[in-house]
This record gives sequence, C-alpha cells and structure tokens, in this order.
Amino acid sequence: MSLAAMRRSSRRSSGWRKLASAAVWLVIAFNLAVFIWLFVNSLRSHAEIFDDPWGLPRVLHTENWLNAWITSGFGAAIGNSVLVCVTAAVGIVVISAPAGYILAKTNRRLSEVALMYIAVGVGVPTQVIVIPLFTVVQTLGLLNSLFGLIVVYIALNLPFTVFLLAGFFRSMPDELEEAAALDGAGMVRLFAQIVAPMARSGMTTALILNLVWLWAEVFLALILIQSTDKQTLPLALLNFMAQQQYGGNDYGQLLAGIGIILLPVLAAYIWLGRRIIEGMTVGAGK
Repeated sequence: MSLAAMRRSSRRSSGWRKLASAAVWLVIAFNLAVFIWLFVNSLRSHAEIFDDPWGLPRVLHTENWLNAWITSGFGAAIGNSVLVCVTAAVGIVVISAPAGYILAKTNRRLSEVALMYIAVGVGVPTQVIVIPLFTVVQTLGLLNSLFGLIVVYIALNLPFTVFLLAGFFRSMPDELEEAAALDGAGMVRLFAQIVAPMARSGMTTALILNLVWLWAEVFLALILIQSTDKQTLPLALLNFMAQQQYGGNDYGQLLAGIGIILLPVLAAYIWLGRRIIEGMTVGAGK
C-alpha cells in the first residue's frame, strides 16, 4: 500500500472513530440526564412535577423517600432480593467456571460442539420456555419458593456465563498449567490453585453481570412468586405502582421508589465498573 493510500485510510478511520466517540458520549449524556431528572423529581411534590416537569425543587421533599420505603414494603423485598441474587450469582459462577475451563482447554471436537450448543442456548428467549418451565417448577413443588426461583435463575443463566468464561479461559497462557501438571498437580488442584486465582477478574465480572441482571429481573419472579412476603424488589415496585394507581398517584414517591431500586446498582457500577470492563476486554485480543 502506498503512503498516500495509507494516509487516506488513516483519515477515514479517524473520522469513524470520532463519529463513534460522539455517539457514545450522546448515549452517556442521555442516560445521565434521565438519572438526574429522576432523582431531582423524587425530591419534589406531585404538584410541582406536573406544574413544571423540568424545574428544580423549591423545597426538598425527602419524605417521598421515607414514604416510599414504608408503604411499599421495600425492606423485606430487599432482603429477599439480596438472598436470591447473591445465592444465584455465586452458584452460577461456581458451576460455570469449571465447565467453561474444560470447554476452553479441551481440544476435542465434542467440546466445540458443546460450546456451540451453549451459544445457541444464550439466544433462546425466556418467554418461549416459560410454560414448560412453569410446569416443571410446579411439578417439583418449587412454585412460590425463593429456593425454586434461585434454581431457575441458575439454570437459565448458565449458558451465558459458561460462554463468557470459556472465552476468558482461552485467553490465559498454558505454560503455568503445563508446569503445574509436570509437578504432579491433578485437574482439581490445578483448577483450584492455579487457574481460579488467575481467572479472578473474569469470574468477578461474570458475578457482577449476573448480580446486576438478577437484581432487576421481574418476569420470572412475577410468574413463580405469588406471596407478598416472598416478593423480590422489582415485584415490590410493581405492587407499589399499583397502590399508587388505585390510591391516587404521587409521582414524587413513585420516582423515589424507582431510585431506591436503582441506587444499589448504580453504586455497584461506580465501585466495580473498571473491573467489569477489564474482565470483559482481557480476552478481546486473542
């Protein structure tokens, strides 16, 4: 390629990069604007919001957050959500990590076929399997049970996590594993003492992604949980919205309720966002 052609190619690449960067910043600005609007209006009265949706609060109505917490039953729902999300996310990673390692490091045709079927499983919408899933859960006596919800969450999120971790394990060098194998380390010891510590960032990323998804999951919880005392946080928000609809809408309290659900996820992204990006991009060059 001539020098002039290389310069033209570089200019085109730079133009596309600037365009993509501008698009990303537009999306970020839009999402930040939505967050700011939500939290500002959660501190305003219902009348103020409808009088001027884009205005600032004249008086901070912090009671919106207190009333939303008390009337919605968010306290018990948060406990249920933490129990279900943490248990399910840890279970998913504990099962997926060795499965992804075996599929990534075994050079057999069967492992490639298995990984392909797992990739297909990632694309199956939950709505397609919800009726047989409901029948199986009911037959096993796990309906309206937090344990049943945890089992369903683990089963449905295994394909994505195995596929994610398999790609991460493939990016790891083989030399340390070969050296450990020469020293007589078995497969279990090799994975527990050599591979798992090296894959800590990838497994942390998988754990956080599952936690974020499970925290906001509402479709399966709505179908499988029927008691108010076992509802998770998204279900509590739905019930709170229904209460607001029948008891007279108070959008200040409603937005405060949404803020209560969003704050833990936002805090997790701020605290662990860099680790998530590192874990997802570490194998991108392979």
